Amino acid sequence: MSTDNEITEQGFDDPPEQEIAEENEDLLEEEEAASFAEPAEEDFEELAEAPQDMDPEYLDVDEALVQIHAEISQQLAQLTTDETGSISSENAFEGSGNIVGVGFGLAGEDSELLADPGEPALNVYVVEPASVDEVKSVIVDSMGISAADNDDVPVNVIVSGIIDADSHRFRMRPAAGGVSVGHYRITAGTLGCLARGRRAPRNRRLLVLSNNHVLANSNNARFGDSVLQPGRYDGGRNPRDRIAILERFVPIRFGGRPNYVDCATAWAWPSRVRRELVYLRGGRRRLFRISRQIRVCRPGMLVGKSGRTTQLTSGRVSDCHATVRVNYGSGRVALFRDQMVIRPLRGRFSAGGDSGSVIWTWDRRRNPVGLLFAGSSSVTIANHMWRVVRALDISLYT
Repeated sequence: MSTDNEITEQGFDDPPEQEIAEENEDLLEEEEAASFAEPAEEDFEELAEAPQDMDPEYLDVDEALVQIHAEISQQLAQLTTDETGSISSENAFEGSGNIVGVGFGLAGEDSELLADPGEPALNVYVVEPASVDEVKSVIVDSMGISAADNDDVPVNVIVSGIIDADSHRFRMRPAAGGVSVGHYRITAGTLGCLARGRRAPRNRRLLVLSNNHVLANSNNARFGDSVLQPGRYDGGRNPRDRIAILERFVPIRFGGRPNYVDCATAWAWPSRVRRELVYLRGGRRRLFRISRQIRVCRPGMLVGKSGRTTQLTSGRVSDCHATVRVNYGSGRVALFRDQMVIRPLRGRFSAGGDSGSVIWTWDRRRNPVGLLFAGSSSVTIANHMWRVVRALDISLYT
């Protein structure tokens, strides 16, 4: 386990000193923010979307299932575009509007059709409960995907509810992963873990990793903005509780264009953060480390996370390639492709405020797998961690 001063001995640079003296509750002055080069949206698209060596191949999925998945994904994109990124109609969840996601899983207790156990199946995520026949009828009749009109197509209907972007509450210094954190204008999310840039000058910056909607206020922020621990909702005040300043984020695209990650980094003062993650046992704080070696998502994988709201929980990956529509509030909806879906072993795996938590394998190695960013009462949605680190051009520092 690291000591409190271990990080400060690694030679990381502090954020600019003038931020300490001049920052207040208002946004930074233009001249203060000018020293940060704002990354353009197109800089991240290729990194986040392009196939990589770590990009997992689909399970031995029948080509017909792959095609149905692709056509439903296109329909979800069209629905998001038609709504201009918003949910407004009281009938929004009828017909094709009831379907909010699609992915691949394994035939099992959610499948009402005959399929060999462990065989690939189509996961369809819905807001309101519906039978397999009703869902297939919508896919065939409303979406016009005739290939689904076949009893040999195994379907898991999963009632996820509306998938919302999720918004340890105590103050902690040095701050560990799993605690409340947030841009000074949001409520609160979760500090995932630490990272560092892969090339100069960012390789000398100690970075906090979380979501765009946690650190960058869902695109509504400027580089150099304060990041508080705990978050404002949990009593954090600016600049008293500042541990970092916004350093980089991947813009979230609302409407029909697909997203692959909801992620951001903030440049931390090394003395104010630590490598470990924290959880509570018997009212006492316990620290632990996760690996920096990333693993690829696999269906059935047992995973865990430590987050602000539900603290330490475990669950099982049910999908590694889901396309989902995510509600960000204020009528904004974004489409995400190639996402992980986790279902709890008991209770809930996550809740509002757990966004930004690192998801890791529930074993002694605790390898990072995903970055939690959204969920409902029954499922949790996460970005693949390999996509996150590539999009932000970082290495985990755990």
